Amino acid sequence: MKALAEMVFISEIVLQSKIAKLSAKRLPTTYDNFDRIEVWCSIQSILVAAANVSKILWPPNKKYAARGKKLRELLNISNDNILHNRDLRNHFEHYDERIEDWFKGKSSAVYSDLEINPFKSIWGNIPTNKHRSYNPLTKTLSFRNESFNLAAVLNELEDIRMKCRPFVLP
Repeated sequence: MKALAEMVFISEIVLQSKIAKLSAKRLPTTYDNFDRIEVWCSIQSILVAAANVSKILWPPNKKYAARGKKLRELLNISNDNILHNRDLRNHFEHYDERIEDWFKGKSSAVYSDLEINPFKSIWGNIPTNKHRSYNPLTKTLSFRNESFNLAAVLNELEDIRMKCRPFVLP
């Protein structure tokens, strides 16, 4: 890969990391007064930015695998990095498919989505019809029964951005 191309990719990683960081600042840190749309807008922006960094470093198209490997080596990023797993992003990006699959064969019309709630159910830990939910106190993002630590994703994006600093202008 040409040096200029490396710098362009690294600059894009920095940009996407900054977008995620700014989006995270808009997330509430308490359960008081928040704008539900603003919360989900911020979460979606973080997920898209993280996915863009992930696709640069771990290209889904094998044709570009060498590029990802070279950049990961240059930035000293391991394959077990949290950004390598795109499951959470895929749930949000392919939400249309998740909806359709959910309602195939379901006898119940109960459907809960876009919940912002730091409290556990008084009914205990039972399977629910809850789809997307966010806990502002723990910064945990859930999709159905899968939970992801959004703070860990943000921390990793910041760590990667710091690793890019020697290669880009401030």
